[in-house]
Amino acid sequence: MSIAHSNAVNPLGHPENLPTNPAWKRGKGKRPSELLPDATLVKWLRDMYLIREFENRTAQAYQAAKIGGFCHLYIGQEAAAVGTIQSLEHDDPIVTAYRDHGHALARGMSVEACMAEMYGKITGCAKGKGGSMHMFDKPNWLFGGHGIVGAQTPLGTGLAFASRYEWEVMKRSVTGGPAKKKVSLAYLGDGALNQGALHEAMNLAGLWNIPVIYVVENNGYSMGTAIHRGTTMSEDLTKKADAYGILGAIIDGFDVIDCYDHFKPIVDWCRENQKPAFVDLKTYRYLGHSMSDPQKYRTKEEVEQFKGKDSIDRLASHLMTERKKADGSFVLSEQAFMQLQTDVKEEVRHGIELAEAAPVPDLSELYTDVLLNPMPNMSPMGEYTHGVKNPLL
Repeated sequence: MSIAHSNAVNPLGHPENLPTNPAWKRGKGKRPSELLPDATLVKWLRDMYLIREFENRTAQAYQAAKIGGFCHLYIGQEAAAVGTIQSLEHDDPIVTAYRDHGHALARGMSVEACMAEMYGKITGCAKGKGGSMHMFDKPNWLFGGHGIVGAQTPLGTGLAFASRYEWEVMKRSVTGGPAKKKVSLAYLGDGALNQGALHEAMNLAGLWNIPVIYVVENNGYSMGTAIHRGTTMSEDLTKKADAYGILGAIIDGFDVIDCYDHFKPIVDWCRENQKPAFVDLKTYRYLGHSMSDPQKYRTKEEVEQFKGKDSIDRLASHLMTERKKADGSFVLSEQAFMQLQTDVKEEVRHGIELAEAAPVPDLSELYTDVLLNPMPNMSPMGEYTHGVKNPLL
């Protein structure tokens, strides 16, 4: 699947100047992925395999009642998170919904902090208070997974507004040093497309030129309803972007290289022009919406069909049979791939060991890292209490 854009009159500029029609697609220059070191693509493969192994072990722990609450796994969508996040700079903020383990790991969160949070332990990224749906990682500019459908999209818009305000008005960063142009990513599922919060956010982004990219991880089913049964213009979601004067694109999220090649120009364009974008990122989850989903709305044959173009297998095959190093040998050998898998499995196993051994939060943590204000009418006299520092972050 290739990137697409509307044929309507585009207020954003001439098609040749838009990232939906990059130079390499017109036979000029190389694809962005061709400019990357071979080691970067091997790292992408490791990141995707790490997400897959983490989620498989998470499912096992959940079924063993070691993990509680809601749990939404990312198996099958690994290329979507890795391909988009690797298109950013490290201090570009991102915010996502509740299927967030993949984003957290792709962004750089340690397996230990992520798994401990799953277990509800004090060494988790949110000190065990958030669990599966609420991964936060301030050092890696991940501003959380959020459980209210669509509610993260105004937050992503606000993060982008704040970064533009630093650059355009304050002329300095609140973290120190000079401000710079940034973009933010606001991930959402296709089930959030009809939430009013998203459309209010997109309206402001289009009106004020806020550099946020709304990334719709479109796995086709919301919770359990096919997208065409609940969303208008499901065959061309870019029409929703057209309504707000926002750049719209459709990208294949099944192949991490293809995803990066099409998404990176959009990120660069939004950063340079300080404008928003909307991306319909085609993907598919192999498992149910959550661990409690019986999946009666789709057939096993359909799932197997999508597994046949698995993103991890595709990248491994590309590195082992197509992409070559300067000396003519392939980038990845079968032995190196086997070792990569062994290393990842050991890393996840170690993370589980640490999570199981870590203590649960003390009851006093109920009152830390929240706004505790006992005074009526939101008096500012309430004392704000900080909890213990997470040693992993």
